[in-house]
Amino acid sequence: MENNIIAKLIAKALNLQEQAVQNTLALLDEGCNIPFISRYRKERTGGLNEVQIAAISEQSERLREIQKRKETVTKTIQEQGKMTPELQKRIDECWDANLLEDIYMPYKPRRRTRAQIAREQGLEPLAQILLLQREQHPDDVARRFVKGDVNDADAAIKGAQDIIAETISEDESSRQLIRGAYRRTATVTSKVVKSKADTETGQKFRDYFDWKEPLKRCSSHRLLAMLRGASEGVLRLSIDPISDDECVERLQRQWVRSANASGRLVSEAAEDAYKRLLKPSIETEFTNLSREQAEDDAIHVFADNLRQLLLSAPLGQKRVMGIDPGFRTGCKVVCLDEQGNLLHHEAIFPHPPINRVMQARVHVQQMVKQYHIEAIAIGNGTASRETKAFVEDILHTQEYQGVRLFVVSEDGASVYSASKTAREEFPDEDVTVRGAVSIGRRLMDPLAELVKIDPKSIGVGQYQHDVDQTKLKRQLDMTVESCVNQVGVNLNTASSHLLQYVSGLGPTLAKNIVDYRSEHGAFTSRTQLKKVPRLGPSAFQQCAGFLRIQGGKNPLDNSAVHPESYPIVEQMAKDQGCSVADLINNKDVRAKIDIRRYVTAEVGIPTLTDIINELEKPGRDPREQLEEFEFDSHVQTVDDLVEGMVLPGIVTNVTNFGAFVDIGVHQDGLVHISQMANRRINHPSEVVKLHQHVEVKVIEIDRQRNRISLSIKQV
Repeated sequence: MENNIIAKLIAKALNLQEQAVQNTLALLDEGCNIPFISRYRKERTGGLNEVQIAAISEQSERLREIQKRKETVTKTIQEQGKMTPELQKRIDECWDANLLEDIYMPYKPRRRTRAQIAREQGLEPLAQILLLQREQHPDDVARRFVKGDVNDADAAIKGAQDIIAETISEDESSRQLIRGAYRRTATVTSKVVKSKADTETGQKFRDYFDWKEPLKRCSSHRLLAMLRGASEGVLRLSIDPISDDECVERLQRQWVRSANASGRLVSEAAEDAYKRLLKPSIETEFTNLSREQAEDDAIHVFADNLRQLLLSAPLGQKRVMGIDPGFRTGCKVVCLDEQGNLLHHEAIFPHPPINRVMQARVHVQQMVKQYHIEAIAIGNGTASRETKAFVEDILHTQEYQGVRLFVVSEDGASVYSASKTAREEFPDEDVTVRGAVSIGRRLMDPLAELVKIDPKSIGVGQYQHDVDQTKLKRQLDMTVESCVNQVGVNLNTASSHLLQYVSGLGPTLAKNIVDYRSEHGAFTSRTQLKKVPRLGPSAFQQCAGFLRIQGGKNPLDNSAVHPESYPIVEQMAKDQGCSVADLINNKDVRAKIDIRRYVTAEVGIPTLTDIINELEKPGRDPREQLEEFEFDSHVQTVDDLVEGMVLPGIVTNVTNFGAFVDIGVHQDGLVHISQMANRRINHPSEVVKLHQHVEVKVIEIDRQRNRISLSIKQV
């Protein structure tokens, strides 16, 4: 019953078919992974994509958490003997976390508040009398409660008002009233802490020293910036309704029913309830809610950037030279074979202060010849442009015309080089060699190399250290898993770090696959996976379709056709009087197939369409082709920039407020969202994507703060 209610709620919230949601929840409960469900269970889900399935999973977890909380609330109220059928019905029908807490608030085990102390002094009956607002002379009534710690009538009335204030603050309709005011009119205000204004840390938040705007218009990046400023002690942040007096008046209209003396006391209690109890509570609630929404935005931006980075165009299996450039310490050079194995490494010193240019030139030429280098990858850090110019000069000669040259992002390479993974791969090499290897491998296959690095270290996030780290890790892991399974993985060359993201595997099974491969040699068929220790039928079903075997016994093993569908393809081939290989290689034969003939109770048109599409391009990499790029040779540093220049650049990061672009001066410039296009856009990703080659105009240079402002729309 609970699952049916949850499915109904999710279907309504996400505007999806209830049956599709029910089936998806059932598949998730069976332990199926999102990529597997999206790719191989389209009949059951109605063709839902990964984003929709992930949203169903997230909503389901949230609603099940609320269900657990409801059970706790119900149990606590029942133990107090205060449960009624009406109250139980309200709890059962409530699926809003805030509303549930409002319902529960009067029954929560209490700490020793002022109201609780007044109750212990026997003042609750007086509070009830005052709330009726019939007494013209409440002092006379109050004297009846003077005893023990209650010294006089004034003390009794004060205690009763504390009880009334707490009653008002815990009342569900009162909380909704103040919530509504915040929802409509709340403003976020940021003020500088004067003692921090002129500090180096303080200057980072200069834009928010005196800032005020409606909360509903405050963008996620501005709110996160202000929250960070507040956490670092530079800013004071508050979220308030547009008028406290109006909120007090609304509460008084709700609770005060008489103009007599009792009514005036209730009116005072209502004001106290707002200022002392309700306002701080609702402000905290809205701050937390706004923070959560801003964090979700930031996580979404990070995940979107990470997806684009992981799906960057690969060079493929080529012999690559990787160069980690540097001045004083030299350039670390590595030579890799087609599989990314390290063949040779050394350091060269073509730049100041050592300037062994001719020696470095000879060594690079020798390495290119000896190791049959087909492409060179240079890291984009310090001395990158100088190293690129040095290598270009070598490649200009006729002898090296076929060698391609690329500049590669080295974000996170130093993190990888010092990691446990890198130490296991290269126990006898130092961090500089490992870093250069990472740069070379990133050119060959960005996805296979970047999965070894904590996504937070790759440099494509926005406030990633300020957001909920558990939620961030989960979203980024899902993104990596989605990308790995979208591309597919070569079963015979993939590292355990890449294999662990394949649907249904994980670190243990990934290691077992690599160990089995080391002991028994390359896999020749997907069915061999069943011999891997601890890889049972369920894991095989989840992972098999995403693993590729090139040159195996069955040509379908190098495709996204799932082994459970092999009999269908074999029947298609048989019906056409040919082999499966002929079916793959012959377009005319495939064109004769009527897929409707192969529909069964389990297999429908969506799966059959996917099979035909896959037979047309088995094993094809869905990523784009790699493009070469050149910075403007006349611009080397920020000092070379002049406002009005139009320059080529590469997008290095996309945020909610704009995109950062590398124009080759060792300091990325910002294209603000307002400078993206000559039309209104909601997000920079509508115009640019990570690693896109763009032309930008320099519109402002702030050398004091080391900021470069750029424009795309003015080009």
